[in-house]
Amino acid sequence: MQFALIDENRYAEEMRQTVMPALAACCDEGWFDPSDAEREAGLTPLPPGADPFAPSADASTGGDKLHYLCYDVTKFANLRESDAAATFRGAVVLSHGFTEFAEKYSEMIWYFLLNGYSVCALDHRGHGKSSRDMDNPSLVWIDDWRRYVADLAGFAQTIGRSYADGQPLNLYCHSMGGGIGAAVLERYPDLFDKAVLSCPMIAPATGMPNWLARALSEVMCGLGMGRMRVFGQSDFDGTLDLGQHPYSSHARERWYHQMRCDHAEYQTYSAAFEWVRQSLRLSRAVLDRDACAAIETPLMLFQAGHDVWVLNNPQDRFVERVRDGGGSARLVRIDGSEHEIFSMPNAVVGPYLDRILDFFAEPISESV
Repeated sequence: MQFALIDENRYAEEMRQTVMPALAACCDEGWFDPSDAEREAGLTPLPPGADPFAPSADASTGGDKLHYLCYDVTKFANLRESDAAATFRGAVVLSHGFTEFAEKYSEMIWYFLLNGYSVCALDHRGHGKSSRDMDNPSLVWIDDWRRYVADLAGFAQTIGRSYADGQPLNLYCHSMGGGIGAAVLERYPDLFDKAVLSCPMIAPATGMPNWLARALSEVMCGLGMGRMRVFGQSDFDGTLDLGQHPYSSHARERWYHQMRCDHAEYQTYSAAFEWVRQSLRLSRAVLDRDACAAIETPLMLFQAGHDVWVLNNPQDRFVERVRDGGGSARLVRIDGSEHEIFSMPNAVVGPYLDRILDFFAEPISESV
């Protein structure tokens, strides 16, 4: 590692004084119109809905916009930050997890910039400042999992490629974003040069056997309750229980939590029944053997030993099926980690970052 990790003992101070000002200086904020990508995927763009954070829809497109943050490594280089690489290495498209938002990944974006990569981060539909299609800012709903896939692919094909500027275009994704990313790799096999799937939602952990969760969600949605909150979940109330994160860096957890408290658009917190149904449909599609065999992008999948949000065995099957189909897939298990590996202490984050950056830097011939 040629750069220093943020000091956990001074985490908030370093983020406020160094990282966030530098990111702001090289950030281009914008709104992506996904309607063309969705139509190409056989989907009808959604009509304008109840969106407390997104701008008004353009009537000519028939749908709302998706918010993104892009960080230009050329602008970042002009800041002359210490440890910054002098080489432009391309771009990383970032795909966040369920109830998350692009800005949560500010620390990871900082490290990618230090290593010569521009970063393009999309707020997935229903998250952050993107179109919500719901009036409750805590609740996440999606009508069709394929919309997530078309949106991310369209964003990467246009915005992502423009920032890569002829250099490699890589994918970094986590949890739900990893399930979406896996489906993109299957359906758009020549889009990315490399892909890192960090604890991807190949199958969600629903608290019950997923065959039963699938049947229950199908029944609830069939009864017209698809926009209702899943039983047992609640709105965001500002409470942080660090006891739920016994292995993570509490400095990082406090930072993320404060971002949620400070921004109403970051307070997504629970799932609608339709989201559960679509997540399970996504899982089934991603694990299809023919779909796995279609992957051509070399990928690295990180798995956490203490993951309670996604299931590890389906990740194993996914990697095996990609390999069986002739693809290149590496599985890296981190036994002492929780679901968000990037939220762990530096002793875990450091080697994790090293593996990711070494993988992205490898010639393609060594990754297949």
